[in-house]
Amino acid sequence: MIVTRFAPSPTGRIHAGNIRTALVNWLLARSAGGRFVLRLDDTDLARSSAESAQSIRDDLAWLGFTPDIEVKQSDRFDRYEEALSRLAAQGRAYACYETPEELELKRRVALSRGLPPIYDRAALALSEADKAKLEAEGRKPHWRFRMDETADVEWHDGVRGACHFPAGALADPVVRRADGSWLYMLPSVVDDIDLGITDIARGEDHVTNSAVQLQMFAALGAAPPRLAHMALFTGKDAALSKRLGSEGVDSWREQGIEPVAVAALLARLGTSQPVEPVARLADLLPGFSLSHFGRAPARFDPAELAGLSARCIHHMDLADVANRLPAGIGEGEWLAIRPNLTRLDEVAAWHAVIAGPINAVREEPDYLATVHATLADLAWGDDIWTRLIEALKAATGRKGKALFLPLRLALTGQAHGPEMAALLPLIGREEALRRLGG
Repeated sequence: MIVTRFAPSPTGRIHAGNIRTALVNWLLARSAGGRFVLRLDDTDLARSSAESAQSIRDDLAWLGFTPDIEVKQSDRFDRYEEALSRLAAQGRAYACYETPEELELKRRVALSRGLPPIYDRAALALSEADKAKLEAEGRKPHWRFRMDETADVEWHDGVRGACHFPAGALADPVVRRADGSWLYMLPSVVDDIDLGITDIARGEDHVTNSAVQLQMFAALGAAPPRLAHMALFTGKDAALSKRLGSEGVDSWREQGIEPVAVAALLARLGTSQPVEPVARLADLLPGFSLSHFGRAPARFDPAELAGLSARCIHHMDLADVANRLPAGIGEGEWLAIRPNLTRLDEVAAWHAVIAGPINAVREEPDYLATVHATLADLAWGDDIWTRLIEALKAATGRKGKALFLPLRLALTGQAHGPEMAALLPLIGREEALRRLGG
């Protein structure tokens, strides 16, 4: 079974880039009948908050990316401690005592010599007596994972294809700080092993992390997940601004954007497939494949969402939106109103036009009197508008705007709107005659 995960840090709201990652992992799991996991990476206890965690849950619920299970890293510190002990026993993790200032000095010296700023492993030369002396002075160790410098790191990436990192090109990463707090690398690997994660899709800014983590999987005796690293978003002017980067659910909800429109756009950005309107998330599942994603930066323009959202609404059945509509709206009314909507909250206004009462705009009263008399003589039916128009053409010789606009204004109070052929049967005979001035 395919098992994917979305692993945000609950230190703020998720934005467009995060949401694309969540969506792709959700689609990857659901398209194969697999499981989608929400993992809250809350090891930074100072910055993580329950409010941010709940906002992430709420945003995913609004978008429809429902996880099968949720886990929090703050509940799993014992597992990370066990893993670190195992790695230390194998010689794949070791304690270091340099201060941040000393590490920064080493980095500058290496750069000044034209060398990569990779940790020199000086801590491996410390004896137990050296360590005891440093700890007696009040120093507490931070812990590093020891990379295997004899083996290149290689994998086939679901988006980037063949990936290769030469042996010795990667520094030994810090996995635990001197204050005892955990960094991202090791806890993520331990969680992926314990949760049975089979596939990870994430941004290409994690490629180097993946190279390191693949060695961690091997050191812990576990098969790694399949990896796919997607190109990052850019804005319409080539650079994704802070504003666009933070665009998210609150903004979209305020604009009346449909959740499925967000998914329809984000699922296709950076792929070879066109962005198309869909009525429901499930419509994105057939044919979904990571192979459609390219390596070129994906251009994200949130201005595209409003138009796409309207087109998505135009594809929706009544069953898709019934629980979000005013009471009493049936199939016929939905089909009549739907083509004219740009936002779903516009339905109430058009429902009021149909159900009444309205402030009818009665221009050309003599003409409307003719309309009233003509309509009163016609048998009512679903084709009443077509028959009324034909009768008025014959009786008055009018055509075009002169024929239609006074009727629309009197019957709806609006100069524009849904097709009158669909609206008039819904308004009903008696109410239509009343609005015409009878």
